[in-house]
Amino acid sequence: MRLLFDENLSEVLLDRLPPAFAGSSHVRLLLGEGPADNRVWEAAKAGGFTIITLDSDFEALSVLRGAPPKVIWLGIHNPSNRLLTKLLSERSESMLRFAADPESAFLAIAG
Repeated sequence: MRLLFDENLSEVLLDRLPPAFAGSSHVRLLLGEGPADNRVWEAAKAGGFTIITLDSDFEALSVLRGAPPKVIWLGIHNPSNRLLTKLLSERSESMLRFAADPESAFLAIAG
Protein backbone atom coordinates (compact mmCIF):
# COMPACT_ATOMS: atom_id res chain seq x y z
CA MET A 1 0.00 0.00 0.00
CA ARG A 2 1.43 3.33 -1.06
CA LEU A 3 0.46 6.37 0.96
CA LEU A 4 0.52 9.95 -0.26
CA PHE A 5 1.01 12.22 2.73
CA ASP A 6 -0.89 15.48 2.47
CA GLU A 7 0.87 18.77 2.93
CA ASN A 8 -0.33 19.08 6.53
CA LEU A 9 1.81 16.08 7.53
CA SER A 10 5.59 16.01 7.84
CA GLU A 11 7.85 14.45 5.21
CA VAL A 12 9.79 12.95 8.16
CA LEU A 13 7.04 10.34 8.49
CA LEU A 14 8.11 8.71 5.22
CA ASP A 15 11.30 7.43 6.88
CA ARG A 16 9.37 6.03 9.83
CA LEU A 17 6.79 3.94 7.99
CA PRO A 18 6.47 0.17 8.39
CA PRO A 19 7.71 -1.82 5.35
CA ALA A 20 4.11 -2.47 4.26
CA PHE A 21 3.98 1.14 3.05
CA ALA A 22 7.07 1.06 0.81
CA GLY A 23 6.83 3.42 -2.14
CA SER A 24 4.89 6.06 -0.23
CA SER A 25 5.48 9.73 -0.95
CA HIS A 26 4.60 13.24 0.12
CA VAL A 27 2.61 15.89 -1.74
CA ARG A 28 5.51 18.36 -1.60
CA LEU A 29 7.83 15.82 -3.22
CA LEU A 30 5.40 15.13 -6.05
CA LEU A 31 3.67 18.48 -6.59
CA GLY A 32 5.60 21.15 -4.72
CA GLU A 33 4.20 23.62 -2.21
CA GLY A 34 0.50 24.40 -1.93
CA PRO A 35 -1.21 22.31 -4.63
CA ALA A 36 -5.01 22.45 -4.75
CA ASP A 37 -6.88 19.47 -3.31
CA ASN A 38 -8.14 18.52 -6.78
CA ARG A 39 -4.56 18.32 -8.04
CA VAL A 40 -3.55 16.15 -5.07
CA TRP A 41 -6.56 13.93 -5.72
CA GLU A 42 -5.64 13.43 -9.39
CA ALA A 43 -1.97 12.77 -8.58
CA ALA A 44 -2.94 10.15 -5.99
CA LYS A 45 -5.35 8.52 -8.42
CA ALA A 46 -2.81 8.46 -11.26
CA GLY A 47 -0.01 7.18 -9.01
CA GLY A 48 -2.00 4.49 -7.20
CA PHE A 49 -1.68 6.18 -3.83
CA THR A 50 -3.99 6.31 -0.82
CA ILE A 51 -4.20 9.89 0.49
CA ILE A 52 -3.44 10.25 4.19
CA THR A 53 -4.40 13.57 5.75
CA LEU A 54 -5.49 15.60 8.75
CA ASP A 55 -7.68 17.68 6.42
CA SER A 56 -11.42 16.92 6.32
CA ASP A 57 -11.68 18.36 2.79
CA PHE A 58 -10.59 15.01 1.39
CA GLU A 59 -13.51 13.32 3.16
CA ALA A 60 -15.87 15.48 1.12
CA LEU A 61 -14.04 14.62 -2.11
CA SER A 62 -14.17 10.95 -1.19
CA VAL A 63 -17.94 11.09 -0.66
CA LEU A 64 -18.44 13.07 -3.85
CA ARG A 65 -16.12 11.09 -6.14
CA GLY A 66 -15.61 7.71 -4.50
CA ALA A 67 -12.42 5.74 -4.92
CA PRO A 68 -9.83 5.70 -6.32
CA PRO A 69 -8.02 7.15 -4.61
CA LYS A 70 -8.91 6.00 -1.16
CA VAL A 71 -8.56 8.43 1.75
CA ILE A 72 -7.34 7.89 5.30
CA TRP A 73 -8.24 10.76 7.62
CA LEU A 74 -6.35 11.08 10.90
CA GLY A 75 -8.72 12.60 13.43
CA ILE A 76 -6.06 14.00 15.73
CA HIS A 77 -5.60 17.66 16.58
CA ASN A 78 -2.02 18.93 16.17
CA PRO A 79 -0.24 15.56 16.59
CA SER A 80 3.49 15.17 17.02
CA ASN A 81 5.48 13.13 14.51
CA ARG A 82 6.21 10.64 17.29
CA LEU A 83 2.50 10.14 17.96
CA LEU A 84 1.77 9.77 14.23
CA THR A 85 4.58 7.23 13.83
CA LYS A 86 3.15 5.19 16.69
CA LEU A 87 -0.39 5.45 15.33
CA LEU A 88 0.61 4.39 11.80
CA SER A 89 2.49 1.41 13.18
CA GLU A 90 -0.34 0.35 15.49
CA ARG A 91 -3.04 0.77 12.83
CA SER A 92 -1.10 -0.59 9.85
CA GLU A 93 -3.08 -3.86 9.70
CA SER A 94 -6.45 -2.09 9.66
CA MET A 95 -5.11 0.28 7.00
CA LEU A 96 -4.02 -2.67 4.86
CA ARG A 97 -7.45 -4.32 5.26
CA PHE A 98 -9.05 -1.04 4.20
CA ALA A 99 -6.81 -0.88 1.12
CA ALA A 100 -7.78 -4.42 0.14
CA ASP A 101 -11.54 -3.83 0.52
CA PRO A 102 -12.95 -2.87 -2.90
CA GLU A 103 -16.06 -1.34 -1.29
CA SER A 104 -14.24 1.07 1.03
CA ALA A 105 -13.25 4.58 0.01
CA PHE A 106 -12.70 6.42 3.32
CA LEU A 107 -11.16 5.40 6.63
CA ALA A 108 -11.17 7.59 9.75
CA ILE A 109 -8.53 6.86 12.37
CA ALA A 110 -8.61 8.57 15.74
CA GLY A 111 -5.75 8.68 18.18
